[in-house]
Amino acid sequence: MDMRMQVYDAVAKIPRGKVATYGQIARIVGAPQAARAVGYFMRTNTDTNRVPCHRVVGHDGALVGYAFDGVAEKRKLLIDEGVSFRGPRVNLSVSLWTPDRT
Repeated sequence: MDMRMQVYDAVAKIPRGKVATYGQIARIVGAPQAARAVGYFMRTNTDTNRVPCHRVVGHDGALVGYAFDGVAEKRKLLIDEGVSFRGPRVNLSVSLWTPDRT
């Protein structure tokens, strides 16, 4: 499976109400230096129902982009799912996804 599909599969596992960081997804797929590639794959995602790219945020919880109607829409989607914010950033201590390693 190519890296794009590995990234999409990892992002598809992020549950509602949780987020992951670009770097976290890069580490999950075994490419810890590829956070920017993860961002590119999120920007070019064509199936937002299967791959909830709005659930991927910057390393500090910043909403660094959203190709589908901008950051304001990304924030709205995350709030609607119950993601916790501290000011303009996601409160990662509450809303960061920690995948099972089983």
